[in-house]
Amino acid sequence: MADYDFDVLVIGAGPGGYVAAIRAAQLGLKTACVESRETLGGTCLNVGCIPSKAMLHASEYFEAAAGGAMAKMGIKVKPELDLDTMHGQRRDAVKGLTGGIEFLFKKNKVEWIKGHAAFVSADTVSVAGRNVRAKNILIATGSSVTPLPGVDVDNAKGIIVDSTGALELAKVPEHLVVIGGGVIGLELGSVWRRLGAQVTVVEYLDALLPGMDGDVRKEAARIFKKQGMTLKLSTKVTAAKVKGKKAVLTVEPAAGGAAETLEADAVLVAIGRRPNTEGLALDKAGLSVNARGQIETDHDFRTSVSGIWAIGDVVPGPMLAHKAEDEGIAAAENIAGHTGIVNHDVIPSVVYTSPEIAGVGLTEEAAKARGAVKVGKFPMMANSRAKTNHEGEGFVKIIADAASDKVLGVWCIASVAGTMIAQAAQAMEFGATSEDIAYTCHAHPTHSEAIKEAAMAVTGKPIHI
Repeated sequence: MADYDFDVLVIGAGPGGYVAAIRAAQLGLKTACVESRETLGGTCLNVGCIPSKAMLHASEYFEAAAGGAMAKMGIKVKPELDLDTMHGQRRDAVKGLTGGIEFLFKKNKVEWIKGHAAFVSADTVSVAGRNVRAKNILIATGSSVTPLPGVDVDNAKGIIVDSTGALELAKVPEHLVVIGGGVIGLELGSVWRRLGAQVTVVEYLDALLPGMDGDVRKEAARIFKKQGMTLKLSTKVTAAKVKGKKAVLTVEPAAGGAAETLEADAVLVAIGRRPNTEGLALDKAGLSVNARGQIETDHDFRTSVSGIWAIGDVVPGPMLAHKAEDEGIAAAENIAGHTGIVNHDVIPSVVYTSPEIAGVGLTEEAAKARGAVKVGKFPMMANSRAKTNHEGEGFVKIIADAASDKVLGVWCIASVAGTMIAQAAQAMEFGATSEDIAYTCHAHPTHSEAIKEAAMAVTGKPIHI
């Protein structure tokens, strides 16, 4: 240790970075973490996963009271929106969780070095005028919003905003245009629609939620339309300008055609995210990025330069907090000489709309491209708990290999799909067949019984349809 300041230096304190730092410290390595934000937790805890879920949850309560869902169960109320308080509880949640990470750093003796890191050499970075040398450096700098040419985001004005600005809108817009029909756009669009905004989603592709199962994408579109969203698919935005207190967008068919204009009180740009590698001076460490701006690693998260590792949104794979967390733990264990493994074939994804949308493994389209499959599907309307709770939208779908019956993918739309998908992920991690799930006793009445019934449907033997 005489030659190094630390055994491990983690750059970035998001879900991957802070978890990696804590795990490395737990394994007896002298560890530091570089983070430039005033609080730990990265995008996820500060302006992403956590605050958006706080707003989603609160807005669900408001809609349930205002929209009649509670009235169906004999509860009659007339809600009044207090947006300042709603924002306040969101900020409280963020403060509590980010403060909790700072506590865990102190508990595990992880040093927080505040500032931006830039490589000086393969084993040294410069942070706020200080050179820090480490035996192992782990890059976990996450990602940021992908800009859209011709559209200038200005969160301070609150008219054309990104996901961070969309969380801070001071009032409910009369008309919100969401550019991008992916997870972030649909979640934040759902928040403001529930609170009273007219929401229009403009998506370049011909369906929402790219990368998800085809049946899920079709059903999601039907549900969002039913909820009142306007969907303009196969449509591209060519310009968006602020005029007074409004935004005026120019849109046209993706395949070409006549342009039209849309006027909105607020515009959310949510077309994706890109890796945060700029400013790291990777070249001084002997590193480069691929065509997508990502840092390539091997199975153990080693880069091409000895002693430098990378995880999370800066490496290939889905940009998901839980994927980064698992990679952070695995990378720390590999650095410590243990065996850290992440099964990238079993990474669940969730859209926290209402109902929730979740999936793990292969889509039916991807599975069929590899060989013959069997598919079982069960509607939530036939699930006793969902029907009793007036939550009948959606379904569970299980895709299994035709020969071995091994489960290749599970997709579901349900009020608690994000929780249900954990069972599917665990089953797949153990190499389960559809028969294994079908013959596992599930508690009654629960939403998860729909997973059992979908597994039974793989062999054409569901009970309740």
